[in-house]
Amino acid sequence: MGALYQREEHGFGTAGGAGAIAASSAGFGRAGSFHRPRRSLADIDLVVDLGSRIGTGEWFRGLATLAAMIGTTIWLAPGIKPITIPAPAAMAPAQYDEMRSLAIAPTAYGADTGRRLAPTDRARPLSSTPERPQIDIQSTLGFGDGLARVLEREGAAHDDAVKAASLVASAVPLSDIAAGTKLAITLGRRPSRRVDRPIDALSFRARFDLALNLTRVNGELTLQRLPIAVDATPMRLTGAIGGSLYEAERNAGAPPSVVADYIKAIAKRVAIDDIMASDRFDMVFEHKRAATGEVQTGRLLYAGIVHEGETLRLARWTLGGREQWFDASGAGETRDGFTMPVSGARMSSGFGMRFHPILGFSRMHQGVDLAAPYGTPIVAAADGVVRFAGWHGGHGNFVQIAHDGGMGTGYGHMSRIIVRPGETVQQGELIGYVGSTGLSTGPHCHFEVYRGGQAIDPASASFERTERIGGGALAKFKAMMARWTGLPVGGAQTVPAKG
Repeated sequence: MGALYQREEHGFGTAGGAGAIAASSAGFGRAGSFHRPRRSLADIDLVVDLGSRIGTGEWFRGLATLAAMIGTTIWLAPGIKPITIPAPAAMAPAQYDEMRSLAIAPTAYGADTGRRLAPTDRARPLSSTPERPQIDIQSTLGFGDGLARVLEREGAAHDDAVKAASLVASAVPLSDIAAGTKLAITLGRRPSRRVDRPIDALSFRARFDLALNLTRVNGELTLQRLPIAVDATPMRLTGAIGGSLYEAERNAGAPPSVVADYIKAIAKRVAIDDIMASDRFDMVFEHKRAATGEVQTGRLLYAGIVHEGETLRLARWTLGGREQWFDASGAGETRDGFTMPVSGARMSSGFGMRFHPILGFSRMHQGVDLAAPYGTPIVAAADGVVRFAGWHGGHGNFVQIAHDGGMGTGYGHMSRIIVRPGETVQQGELIGYVGSTGLSTGPHCHFEVYRGGQAIDPASASFERTERIGGGALAKFKAMMARWTGLPVGGAQTVPAKG
């Protein structure tokens, strides 16, 4: 076993063992005499632990070494002086546009710098260039861009660009011109190279059914409207469903958005998973064809399906300010449930007998209390008509709404009411704000639900109802559906395939 040396506080000690004895005896000379070995420079410990043997010569040597190292570092350290860099002068607008024309920004923003491309060092200016009498330019109106700005960017004079935009605005609102509209611009001769060119002509498709031409006549720009004949007859597609409803309708020529609307419409009446390959689809959607050949499709208007021998027909109709799908009998969507009038509220008191905190005796609590901060919005729980809006004794500011099916709701202790009696409200529509008016100990909304005029527990209330078209509106609805499908609207009929 080799010798084991340990670093101790006062020097190196030795551990037992044959090797230790051998190492110890190696430090002695002849028998009976003591020999002190000579220490070389390599034996001197330059890194002294200043935490031990304090006050010894070795400790002071270590301290001197440390001081020398610190002093040498300070002596050799360079002086620290702030580096000043002169800030470049702000670029002029023309210089800034020139710089941007070399960057990617013009491409990202529709080349709105007005520069084609800045010249590089390899470009040499020409002493003279021929002046073109006329320049024809094809440009595109970018998203969020302005007509006058596009014209100026292409080199048109400012006054002409503003005049052209004003003339176009007299025919169609500038905001209605769609992004991506192609502009055919003709710029005329200019009196000198130092000015921009005048606009000689401008033509583009302002709407699907309208084109506009601007031409210069006797030095003035004039506007010419060119109406485009459009056939707006809705398109009807029918066919067998086969292996996939989506693929069958897309293969028939229906746009993806129309197919998506169709599936959403019938999914509320027919389970999509139950549709079979032998079933047939039937749809009518908005379709416009211009005399110039362009086609534009719009919303789905009619959705029909022959499923297990029965025909379901649905059409869009607006009733009571709400558009939804109605079947051939005039029945709309069936909806259940109601919206809580105060979002995120805490129910501080339930329905039933309770000890009144102000009156001091027990009595029937005909609703629930929804605690919420002062000023929290209160919305209508369901569609209905406002029957009462005003002060109502202990309820304070109170609103009562009548709903279909003999149902009703009440909202009390409001800080402010924003509806009036006789007003029609939609589910989720704002009717007031949480307060603490009347007999109230803090801001909350007292919410009541009635059935047949009697208060019931809101937790057990059912607001299920089905919208129905009636009277003369039903006759118009059926006539519209018959016009689209070419079939009388009555009982269930199988829709024949076209072609």
